[in-house]
Amino acid sequence: MKQNPAQAVESPSQQIDARIKELGDWRGRTVARLRTLITEADPDVVEEWKWQKASNPGVPVWSHQGLICTGETYKSVVKLTFFKGASLEDPSGLFNSSLDGNTRRAIDFRENDEINENAFAALIRAAVSLNESSSR
Repeated sequence: MKQNPAQAVESPSQQIDARIKELGDWRGRTVARLRTLITEADPDVVEEWKWQKASNPGVPVWSHQGLICTGETYKSVVKLTFFKGASLEDPSGLFNSSLDGNTRRAIDFRENDEINENAFAALIRAAVSLNESSSR
């Protein structure tokens, strides 16, 4: 039986689930944990899957009244890039990558890194708050 192309399209959440499963290692576990922390910090967050093309399977993106962050996976890091990271207070010093830009900031998580869950949740909430204030 032929599958209808419309039926083959997965939701962004299903695509993120599939990516986590496909990784099958510490990177998948890290993305899964960060995803949980993001949704706990902002229950109204929207999961998206963007920038999919032949040379790239796409990346998970979380948004709330604007883009919050992406979750990219590389061989040695899971990189969360915050779209407006340069405008966010980061008292715990979570941002450790892409520090030279005027807009974005990122957090590179390596295997066996501990996640400062409280500081991370505060950063997500700050990003949401910034988006909400920008959209007024």
